[in-house]
Parts: sequence; structure tokens; C-alpha cells
Amino acid sequence: MTAPPNETLTVLLIEDDAGDAFLVEELLAQANNPPKIIWVRSLQESRERLTDDVQCVLVDLSLPDATGLEALEQVLAMVPDAAVLVLTGLNDAHVGVEAVAAGAQDFLVKQDVEARLLARAIRYAMERKRADLAQRRLVEAELLTKENSRLERGLLPVPLLEQGGLEHQARYLPGRRRALLAGDFWDTVQSQDGAVHVVVGDVCGHGPDEAALGVALRIAWRALVLAGHTGNELLSVLDSVLRLERKSAEIFTTLCIATIDPALSRARMHVVGHPPPLLIRDGTIGVVPGTPSGPPLGIFKDVVWSEIEVTLGDDWSLLFYTDGLIEATVGGGPDLLGTEGLLALVHEHGGIHLDRLIERVIELNGDSLSDDLATVLISRGSSGNGGR
Repeated sequence: MTAPPNETLTVLLIEDDAGDAFLVEELLAQANNPPKIIWVRSLQESRERLTDDVQCVLVDLSLPDATGLEALEQVLAMVPDAAVLVLTGLNDAHVGVEAVAAGAQDFLVKQDVEARLLARAIRYAMERKRADLAQRRLVEAELLTKENSRLERGLLPVPLLEQGGLEHQARYLPGRRRALLAGDFWDTVQSQDGAVHVVVGDVCGHGPDEAALGVALRIAWRALVLAGHTGNELLSVLDSVLRLERKSAEIFTTLCIATIDPALSRARMHVVGHPPPLLIRDGTIGVVPGTPSGPPLGIFKDVVWSEIEVTLGDDWSLLFYTDGLIEATVGGGPDLLGTEGLLALVHEHGGIHLDRLIERVIELNGDSLSDDLATVLISRGSSGNGGR
């Protein structure tokens, strides 16, 4: 009737009149695939006999323990995922209309019921219920997506930076579909003395837990920088935060932190198991030498990471990035772009034009990047023109 040939539909019939119940059972017995009928005489008995496989409920609104719309409300609460048809008498047809408005899928006048009409009414009611449930889940999913988007946007960083002759750009592309946050993270903060602090990091993994951990580490980094902490002292605290917040001991994090002095001519960096930043200095393009400073966070305890001193001068650009930028494939083959390939693209464009660089990497990959990507480009002097 309304179930596939290899399945049997289960109908709960709530009817205190034995004659009316017998009529419904006889009519449904004429169906090609007769349903299993659970007949009860009251709402109390229906609660006792209700099973998880009930897909449709036929309910009379004149019951010993409830009548009218009150009975319907109790049934709807009892079986929120099942189709509900109301049985009425000729004199109560208006109640059937009210019942549909209150949440029933349909109503039937007992005196007009015959086998074909009953089977069709049950089938249509179940389809309406499926459509209602699908629409409800869609609305709930859309609301949840919008709420998650608002939450994620609120967790993305807003750089604390007085421009002071610097050009600053950042791009963020989560690998997860329909996500705004990923395990990659970045932030930029300028302290009161004029020094500029940058972090770009990557929590291993690609799920919401990793995204939450990335946010925790970014906020911890910002708080530590604003409190005046840098270098190994800062990294040791971040390592402790990671170990406390991660869901398993296998989770680690790579990152690069940099402090550019107030004169904006020198930088101190720690490259913690992370891809080396690109440096354009006086027109020369290369990677920051001396990397890495040591292993990622969360692997070894009591690590001392070496500091890298970089002379910048008056005309320079620094590109910090996560491995999503260099682990893109080339031409859809097995080869990855790598740091050398990234340098070649920068040479090809005559500088670091951030959007064009990312677009070119995606083009070479042949599709959107599967890994997360965070990039920060900071420039001073004419080198800053390359980022626009």
C-alpha cells in the first residue's frame, strides 16, 4: 500500500469504538501490501503499545481519556516523526479542518471511508510528513550553518596594527567544504613599542576539533604577545596549551612566529617545524635562511628552539604561509609544488602578488586546494607594491 513490497507498514489505530476499528482493519486488509495494525482504545494504551516502527497513526478525537484537539496534541507529541490522520464523524468535519491546521496531515470522515480512499489518504499523509520533516531539517541545517558562520567570523583575527609604513595582507582558505575556520591560523599584533609580531600556524588534521584548537592557540599567542612574552618563553606556553587542549597525543602543531623591531629593519623568527617564510630584500627573492628552528609543538618536551636573526633593511617583503600553499599538486600529477616551485611562481610574477599567487597555485593544482591555507604578507618600501 504505502510501504515497499518487501516491507510492512505499521499503523497505530487509536479508536475506542470496536465497530469503527473493525471497519478500518477490514478496509486496510484489502490493500496489495496490508499493513500491520496496532489497535488501542485510548491514549494511555497507545503509549503502552507504541513501537519505534509506527509510521502512521489513525486517531479518533473522541477518546475516553482525551477529546478534540487536546487528543491530537498528545498524539503529535507522542509520535513527532509519524504521519497522523484524524478520524471524525459527519458532524465533526470542522474539527478535522482544525486538526490539520494544528499539525495533522489529513482527516477522514468515517461515514465516507472506503478501501481505496483510506489507502490513498494514508499514502499522501506519509508523503506530506516526509516533506515536512525534510523541510524542517533543511531549515534547521540552514540556521545552524548561519549560526556557525557568525561564530566562525567572530573567531577570525582582526590584526592590531598601526600601519606605520607597512603593507599588510592576509588570506585564509579552509580546506573543509562550507567551513570558515580550519586548523590553520594567523594573527598580527603591534605592541606599544612599535614592534610587529606575526604568527602563522597549522594544527595537524582537518576537522572542527582542529579548528577549535587553532583558535585556542591563536588567542593564547595574542594574549602572550600583549603581555610582553616572545621567543622560547612564548613557545613553551603554547606547547603547554596544545598538550592540554588537544584530543589526542598524536596532535601536533607547526608554526612560525616573528617579531619585527620598531625600526622595521630587522626581525627575529622561530620556525617551529614549519615551511620557511619567503623574503624579498632589495629585489632579491629567496627563503629565510637557517630554518627550521626546531621540531613542531606537541612532540618533544623541554625543547629549546633556535632564534633566527634576519636583516630586512628599508625595502622588503615577508610571506608567511602554511603548507597548503606548497603541497598543491602540479598539473594534477603526483609532484607537489614545494618551496622551490613557490619561489619560481614569485619570480614569474615579479614579486609577491598575493591573490594572483594563490590563484596560480589553485590553477596548477587543477582544483580547489584540499588542504587548509593561511598566508600573511608584510611589506615595507617598494616591495610592498607586489602584494597589491
